[in-house]
Amino acid sequence: MPVNVVAPYLLTALLPGPRRTVYLSSSPHLSGRPSLAAGVNWQGASAGSYADSELFVTTLAAAVARLRPEVLSNAVDPGRVPTRMGGPDAPDDLELGPRTQERLAVSNEPEARTTGGYWYHRRSEQPHPAVHDEAFQDRLLRALAEEMGVALG
Repeated sequence: MPVNVVAPYLLTALLPGPRRTVYLSSSPHLSGRPSLAAGVNWQGASAGSYADSELFVTTLAAAVARLRPEVLSNAVDPGRVPTRMGGPDAPDDLELGPRTQERLAVSNEPEARTTGGYWYHRRSEQPHPAVHDEAFQDRLLRALAEEMGVALG
């Protein structure tokens, strides 16, 4: 949670005026639980669900797109690439992984100037249904603001 959700949230809340934000997510977000009821350990004192953390950061990207219409905000799945985390048998191309992030961050192509999307290898894909649920977005942002003492303005 601290790396996947808290850090991106704090950077977004505290950095003035980015024109584009690109959040790293992954396909396990699709099996994440859109619930904060059980209490989330934002500080990482105990292991949380990786899938939940990916769902939360993907939801953060969509919330930023909604609440800051002047900011292009998207989430990207770089794929499972051969790194220490992905393992040596990971099926995706290590070189292809960052290309979508780069494109969304700097390209002026119309397709790259969209917001609120979830991307995988330069294609917009359908995220978990909770990602675009405004009530869930608001609950997540409220929980993070309360825990961190910093609201997303």
